Formats: sequence, structure tokens, C-alpha cells
Amino acid sequence: MAKRDSEQEVDRLLQESADLAAEFDSEIFIPDSFDSTQRDLSDRQALRRVIGLSTELTDISEAEYRKLRLERVVLVGVWTEGTIKDAENSMTELAALAETAGSEVLDALIQRRDKPDPATFIGSGKVSELKGVVKSTGADTVICDGELSPGQLRNLEDKVKVKVVDRTALILDIFAQHAKSKEGKAQVELAQMSYMLPRLRGWGESLSRQAARAGGIGGRGPGETKIEIDRRRIRDKMAKLRREIGEMKVARDTKRQERRRNSIPSVAIAGYTNAGKSSLLNRLTNAGVLVQNALFATLDPTVRK
Repeated sequence: MAKRDSEQEVDRLLQESADLAAEFDSEIFIPDSFDSTQRDLSDRQALRRVIGLSTELTDISEAEYRKLRLERVVLVGVWTEGTIKDAENSMTELAALAETAGSEVLDALIQRRDKPDPATFIGSGKVSELKGVVKSTGADTVICDGELSPGQLRNLEDKVKVKVVDRTALILDIFAQHAKSKEGKAQVELAQMSYMLPRLRGWGESLSRQAARAGGIGGRGPGETKIEIDRRRIRDKMAKLRREIGEMKVARDTKRQERRRNSIPSVAIAGYTNAGKSSLLNRLTNAGVLVQNALFATLDPTVRK
């Protein structure tokens, strides 16, 4: 599923940044499963609306809404395997991620295909339908439930005429917002740059169109200046970040060795995002860590006695 692929890609990018630093020290009946040989072509390629994924804003006033100026997004996914419930669950999580990043979800669409279109993610014939949804809702961003190649990103942006973001870039954007420590910020920025570097060609034109906007999904962290910087400058910045992370790693290792010398036992709390790790830590240690019903609300590790 796209969710697992994107999570693995984010994990890979963050692990890569750490490893590199170490070198420096819509509602229709759909069956639960399907056989591609039995599908009707028009049914297989239809865009299906995912019901109930628009952001609820009934608890704020019009003035507050204008002040928030949330990024208005349409979600789009490709259902290639599993049940329709699996596909909808992935889209529901994507909506939660988008809202965590500071967006208003306007609509969510799924297309059933054997595999994503290599040129435009969804079928080229359905891109015009997506463009119509974007225009009718007033969306300024499309978020795809999967990882797009540079070519897919460029082609889809050129067709729908708004910014296109994939799941991996969305998660990294949330990380950029929530990283608090110096090391955490450096690791996320390095991961973003590693992800951005091969996509410079795909992001260039659309970023120029979006330059007047204040950041937005995919535009935080190093995003504010990435229109102007070329590959060489990005690589220079990445090298600097690796050196800084390597220096910070030395300090972490020193503290870890001190705990071992003093025979201080360590217990780690691990779990899926928004599973309640911070709540458990607060109950056990009165740590005062931020607790929020949002994905990746806390990013940096917390140590308490």
C-alpha cells in the first residue's frame, strides 16, 4: 500500500541522514476484493469519491477561518491491491496527515487501477476530471497517496495547474513543523533535501507559480529558498548538515556512555504515531510532554527519570 511505501521512504531518508552523519561521527458499492481480469474498463478507471474526508470547520467563525487561511487540498489515491476498506483507511490517514500539516481537506478521490500511471499517477483520461474538482472546490494543492516520481510530479502539476505533493513530502513537511531540537531540525532538513534533490526539475515551475504564497505543504523547512538554489548549493548545504549532525552525535554518545557507566537502566517506549506514547510517558514520569490528538505531534525523543 502507498501508506507503507511512503512510511518506509521517510524512514529510509531519516536513517540515511543519520547514517551519513555517522560517517563524520465519491459512494458506490464496491466489492471487498477484485480480480483484474473480471473488471469492466470504465469501472476500473473511474474516480471514486471517498465520503466523509472533508475537513470539518463548523466550530470556528468565518473571521477565524479567514485568519487561519488554511491550505485547501484535494486528496487523490490509486487502489491497486487489498480491499476498498484498506484503500479508504489509507486515504483517511492521508487526510489526518494533511490536517496535521495545516490544511483544509476539500475532497478525496480514489481510482482503481492495476498500478499507478507511470506518467500522471492516475490515468491520463482522469486527470481532466481531477482538474475539474480542483477548479470547482478552489483547491490550491493536490496531495497524492503514494510517492511520485519526478516525472509524475511534473506532469500532474502541468495538467492540474496547482501544486502537487506526495505522501512522503507531506510527512517530511510535518516533521519540519514539529522538530524542536537542533539535531532534529538538522536531520529533517537533510532528509528533505535528500528527497528534493532528484525532484528539482519536477518542482521548479510549480514552485515559481507558488512563490508568492507563504510556505504551505512541502514549502517549509528548507522550502522557502529552494526555488533559487541549484543542485550544487543543495549538496553543499547537505554536507554542512552532515557535519553538524556528526558533531551532535558525539555529544549524544558521551551522554549514553555516562548512563552505562553509572549502570542506569533504560526503557524505551516505541509505537505507531498517535498511539499514546507521550501520554504514557507523562503518566509514568510527569514529563510534561506535549499530548495532542494529531499525527507526529511530538517528533524529538524525550528522556526522563
